[in-house]
Amino acid sequence: MPFIITIDKKHIIMGLFKSLFGGQDTPDNEKQKEDKKKFEILKYDGIRAQRIGKLPYAIKCFEEAVAIEEELETMGLLVTAYTQAGQLDEARSTLGRMAEQDPSRIETFLSLAGICYMLEDYEEMDKACRKALELDNKHPLALYLSAKAAIGQKNEINAIAMLTQAIAAREDYAEAYQLRAEVLWSMKQAKDAAEDVQKLLSMNPEDEQALMLKSEILAATGQEEEAKECLNQVLSLNPFQEKAYLLLGGIYMANKELDKALAVYDEAIEINPQFAQAYHERGRVKLLQGDKDGSVEDMKKAIELAPDSETAISGQYNNYEQMNRNIPF
Repeated sequence: MPFIITIDKKHIIMGLFKSLFGGQDTPDNEKQKEDKKKFEILKYDGIRAQRIGKLPYAIKCFEEAVAIEEELETMGLLVTAYTQAGQLDEARSTLGRMAEQDPSRIETFLSLAGICYMLEDYEEMDKACRKALELDNKHPLALYLSAKAAIGQKNEINAIAMLTQAIAAREDYAEAYQLRAEVLWSMKQAKDAAEDVQKLLSMNPEDEQALMLKSEILAATGQEEEAKECLNQVLSLNPFQEKAYLLLGGIYMANKELDKALAVYDEAIEINPQFAQAYHERGRVKLLQGDKDGSVEDMKKAIELAPDSETAISGQYNNYEQMNRNIPF
């Protein structure tokens, strides 16, 4: 019996301490606990939903969680879900709130720059890159994204400067070499572009993008045999590389090797029967060979597959020249 009395006294003393020092649960404390519990449930329900591809439900969970507490990790998850769902404006808005909440996180500004790039808002992309570079002026990705923003604003000289800095910060930065080569080639600086391409191929001899760019430079500078070898290498690596078929067929066309050009386009169509431009180019070859019916048939097929294609609708057969003037990057 004395033992029971001792325990009761202990409980009384503990109760007094709770009363004096706020240990008892108040309505505010209860609400905070409930909100925290609800936040955790919503957050991890959202993560599970995101993993199995249920993006609308994941977004709803993350939005409700963030409404309770603007935790940066959960806001980042919401940005990812928005991006996956194509809700880029919402992703940008959320990243803006994250940047205000913690302006010292460079990752936030890099993500914001990426979203702005997808939205083709190069001015805001440049601003985000500048913020990132204020935090780390030698950050390779920040410099690379800044170059892409400069390209979007038609400032190729600044783009080259930024890419050069990115390469200086990270010597094996393949993407920066590739982009610099493309910008240099767009400015008709063939020698400098070729040097960057060679650097890429020294790092990876089977770099498909680098091989394609090398082929374009070789073809445009009169080194057609080397260009054909390069394009055949590309096609051995990737038989579905449509641009390689068009450039290879165009080289044969320019040299009036119509049978070889026809064989290239036949192969392209065999690999991909939905390749509208290959039908268009094959129609051109057939017309030059005197096969008017075959040419018309291919033209109809090209229009059927790509009714909005300017070349298909116009019926103009000057793609080789256009392709070399307007090489897409």
